[in-house]
Amino acid sequence: MECPCCGEYQAVRNVEPGMMARCVRCGFGLERRNLSSPIATPLALCISSAALYFATLMSSLMTLNLYGRQRAVELVTGPMELLHEGWGEVGVLVGLVTVLAPGVVITMMALILYAGGKEEMPDWAPHLLAWYEKLRPWSMMEVYILGIFVAYTKLVDLAYVEVGPAAYLIAALMVTMAATDQTLDKELIWRRRRVENTLQFSDGTRVAVERVSISDIQMPPVQNMLSCYSCGLVGAFEQPVPRTHVVGSCPRCGHKMRRRKPDSLNRTAALLLASLICYFPANIYPVMTVIKLGQGGGHTILGGVVELWQDGMIPLSILVLFASITVPVAKILGLAFMLFETYRGSSRGLMFRSKLFRVIDAIGRWSMIDVFMISILVAVVRFSSLANVTADGGVVCFAAVVVLTIFAAEAFDPRLMWDAAGKNGPAPAADPPVASRKSIRTVQNDGTEDRQGMEPASA
Repeated sequence: MECPCCGEYQAVRNVEPGMMARCVRCGFGLERRNLSSPIATPLALCISSAALYFATLMSSLMTLNLYGRQRAVELVTGPMELLHEGWGEVGVLVGLVTVLAPGVVITMMALILYAGGKEEMPDWAPHLLAWYEKLRPWSMMEVYILGIFVAYTKLVDLAYVEVGPAAYLIAALMVTMAATDQTLDKELIWRRRRVENTLQFSDGTRVAVERVSISDIQMPPVQNMLSCYSCGLVGAFEQPVPRTHVVGSCPRCGHKMRRRKPDSLNRTAALLLASLICYFPANIYPVMTVIKLGQGGGHTILGGVVELWQDGMIPLSILVLFASITVPVAKILGLAFMLFETYRGSSRGLMFRSKLFRVIDAIGRWSMIDVFMISILVAVVRFSSLANVTADGGVVCFAAVVVLTIFAAEAFDPRLMWDAAGKNGPAPAADPPVASRKSIRTVQNDGTEDRQGMEPASA
């Protein structure tokens, strides 16, 4: 396997149930065997997630009672109100990550588990697995539940608030979806997929594919190897392969194979610059306006943190400060630092930088707490002259910062940090021509555990 964080190729032997194989160089988790059933357990959790998801859509999220006037809202009310106020960008974003994305990823997971239970994975399943990996981070129910909590603390001072069943259903949905991901063993599922006998190069020509075990050969030169970014299949060519150009289609999953993400550093730098430009108006301009009995005004992100602190909700104010101010700044500075060191070809702190990237990649979504909180307040506080909450332009800039930094982390290839330091073999001055047209070897384990722990095809 190739470590997707540092680019080190290493032979992964049999991983026992309950154990995890980590990269020998950077400590990244390469493969994990669960003690539970690899198909039945995530399938049960996926069915539970589907039931909770549909129940959430049909339940009330929150009810506000102000001087005898009541207003109940549902999960879709916040995005719709943002659209009605003219903030369609934020409304669409909130609707996508809280309403559409969870349903899509649950459906995709059910289809993936159905395909994984067959003797041989169908042709459509590899594309679902690849898209699931891309779309799963955009299902942000775990972040939304914190947005509900922050909105509730702001509403209790305004009126009587009753939390609806949808809030508890979202909390349960968060748990079941996370448990589904933890119990899913993608490697065992990929082993149900056949490897084609030929590989199609980018120019349309085909070559023979020879399947070999890593225990029967010597490790090929690093510059002659590449792994599929989708399924992880490692291929060894007779000549050095291009760094970023597409070599061909993966013989197992059909996706384009290349050693590194194309134009990674420039795309990351451009996205970081755009997020930095949006960051200042996001903190200067108000993100929402709160009016009660004709009095009130605009609220900035920092002003909301100060207000929570003054109300005695110190832990919550620290949480909002961390998620809405510290995390975006840390992501921008952290990615900028990694870009600078990579451009310099520095070998200092490679382990630290790899761990920093994994942290940045994991925490990026949590900055959406304020956006979700505003969408809830805008939906529930609609009492004309008595009390009213409207969104302001600052929330658009802040949402843009969150989305752009997520895209920047996705565009950055952490293996380039190790490449620039010369840790992954010689770096060619330019991309060499496509590898030899004679043959390609797919390097795999010895296959002794291909069916270990899998249910029969009738499961």
